[in-house]
Amino acid sequence: TPSDGGTKRPGLRALKKMGLTEDEDVRAMLRGSRLRKIRSRTWQKERLYRLQEDGLTVWFQRRIPRAPSQHIFFVQHIEAVREGHQSEGLRRFGGAFAPARCLTIAFKGRRKNLDLAAPTAEEAQRWVRGLAKLRARLDAMSQRERLDHWIHTYLHRADSNQDSKMSFKEIKSLLRMVNVDMNDMYAYLLFKECDHSKNERLEGAEIEEFLRRLLKRPELEDIFHQYSGEDRVLSAPELLEFLEDQGEEGATLARAQQLIQIYELNETAKQHELMTLDGFMMYLLSPEGAALDPSHTCVFQDMNQPLAHYFISSSHNTYLTDSQIGGLSSTEAYVRAFAQGCRCVELDCWEGPGGEPIIYHGHTLTSKILFRDVIQAVRDHAFTLSPYPVILSLENHCGLEQQAAMAHHLRTILGDMLVTQALDSPNPEALPSPEQLKGRVLVKGKKLPAARSEDGRALSDREEEEEEEDEEEEEEAEAAAQRRLAKQISPELSALAVYCQATRLRTLYPAPGAPQPCQVSSLSERKAKKLIREAGNSFVRHNTRQLTRVYPLGLRMNSANYSPQEMWNSGCQLVALNFQTPGYEMDLNAGRFLVNGQCGYVLKPACLRQPDSTFDPEYPGPPRTTLSIQVLTAQQLPKLNAEKPHSIVDPLVRVEIHGVPADCTRQETDYVLNNGFNPRWGQTLQFQLRAPELALVRFVVEDYDATSPNDFVGQFTLPLSSLKQGYRHIHLLSKDGASLSPATLFVHIRIQCS
Repeated sequence: TPSDGGTKRPGLRALKKMGLTEDEDVRAMLRGSRLRKIRSRTWQKERLYRLQEDGLTVWFQRRIPRAPSQHIFFVQHIEAVREGHQSEGLRRFGGAFAPARCLTIAFKGRRKNLDLAAPTAEEAQRWVRGLAKLRARLDAMSQRERLDHWIHTYLHRADSNQDSKMSFKEIKSLLRMVNVDMNDMYAYLLFKECDHSKNERLEGAEIEEFLRRLLKRPELEDIFHQYSGEDRVLSAPELLEFLEDQGEEGATLARAQQLIQIYELNETAKQHELMTLDGFMMYLLSPEGAALDPSHTCVFQDMNQPLAHYFISSSHNTYLTDSQIGGLSSTEAYVRAFAQGCRCVELDCWEGPGGEPIIYHGHTLTSKILFRDVIQAVRDHAFTLSPYPVILSLENHCGLEQQAAMAHHLRTILGDMLVTQALDSPNPEALPSPEQLKGRVLVKGKKLPAARSEDGRALSDREEEEEEEDEEEEEEAEAAAQRRLAKQISPELSALAVYCQATRLRTLYPAPGAPQPCQVSSLSERKAKKLIREAGNSFVRHNTRQLTRVYPLGLRMNSANYSPQEMWNSGCQLVALNFQTPGYEMDLNAGRFLVNGQCGYVLKPACLRQPDSTFDPEYPGPPRTTLSIQVLTAQQLPKLNAEKPHSIVDPLVRVEIHGVPADCTRQETDYVLNNGFNPRWGQTLQFQLRAPELALVRFVVEDYDATSPNDFVGQFTLPLSSLKQGYRHIHLLSKDGASLSPATLFVHIRIQCS
């Protein structure tokens, strides 16, 4: 699209394929709307927003024209579309606009919300409904359809004069757009072979043939022909043989027949229970042909064990949207964390004006938000993705009066969601299960000693939590008075710490006396590492009965993260990360919680659940498993610099193992020069694993650079226990976790247990 919005209208083939060309809402979006973008009380500007003909992107006007890629957003990167004043921005700054005219587009990753007001309620509804239809259709598209959609989008862009005919120059432009630097002679040869009309232009069926040849997958054809024999079609018994060689559980003739009915495109072949090469490709590109076990994408684990038996997705400084020093605090950061499956969020509570507690990163320039607004965000968004319990980790710097105000807000806003008393015994031998606590909110905070619980002004006789002590080292002396204030615990807030009573870790369980499953310790990453090194097995046993929260060092002022794997190895459940900071650490977190329905709870391996476990992550024993990964090919890797037509990636693939220290390793392929479209490697990487049940496998694609660090292209991380064997596609994700569809890796995986 030209930067002024342009008037040229490429064909609507892409939308036709989505079956949405006649939809009134989508047609209105194609015409475009002047929507008011709302950023603050004073920054409220009218901008043109228009759906592009590809049905995948929305173009928007900017005051200062930027590069074309800076004028669009992708429909597949949308996390949610909210109607009315359902964002912090619109609640604060949208009062002049009726809720019926307003909508918020929330994105995956770090992109800020788009708060918009339409001229009329009907126009707002058109965008809400239209985006919902486009997102639903996109979700329902098969990988093959996405590929077709993707290539035709580029085809329209490359057709510079929009005459639906492609000259060789335009074909070369198309090749560069899709990240392939094809030899001119080979490209021209392919062009001439498809130019049946001999007029130096490809059109209609000739373009289709060129694309079909371009999208050929010789490696898939070779596999197909190994099983299909001379007739070049797979019968159900031949497909069954392939499934058995893949190591598919439940591979039966009936299952092979079922797959033919689902994935075969040719009706005649389907009637004769045969699968063609196209059907075979459809199957291998589907979720059933992916590296992630499809049966692990829903809740499949036992959810009736004590909370201490699960890894629980946890966030640190949840209120921050950016760095700790001068970043923005926002209730939207909580909404975003819940959308990523987070189940334990942090509230850093300080004395606020007018008797209202506030949340921010104390003694820094971060902005402040009201405690009660955060609790409302918890009520409204905590259970949209997962029904399992949410833990509010309170870091309390308030005096008694504002602590009582906090308790009041928790009770009145959350109502029955809030756990205010034990489900059965007040002194349980084990914590309740996620299943028992479905839809409930737990408060993690300090508890008054039983003998003093009547005296609201008594000082706690316990030392402060380590997190506060750690941060005290960094803070100025002026904070001391407020700290002394916060060492008092109000009985109202103390009463809400039922199953998560914040306690200083003095001795590891099993300590003398009865177990204390309701006590939770918070440790800095440094102290947790020290415990793992010095008391590995004792720490593992402690974590079978009690919850442990680990958080980044306070010195990490730029919201950097640490590797969560080391903490998971010893059974720590609440390994808190800065969700606002992308990087390999958050990739590991996303990979760990990718399974079990992305519900934020993953059952720990048996060796981390048994009270008498002998497991020590520092001494895991001899290798038990061999993992072999043959990296075959990649498809349609994204261009890193969309503005430079001649920049093509030189991809390499790295496979990393993250597990116990003895298992942590990485290996990589050679790089392929100038081909992000269909690079081939055929290299095998092999790994010996001592604790496979804890291992995560991370596939990374990088753009090789001889003179500077390689550039990140895409990645995918998953638990080894959810990795399927055989020929598999890996669907790559961007740095902030968004899909890079149709970009894939094609690999062969073999797991051998000794």
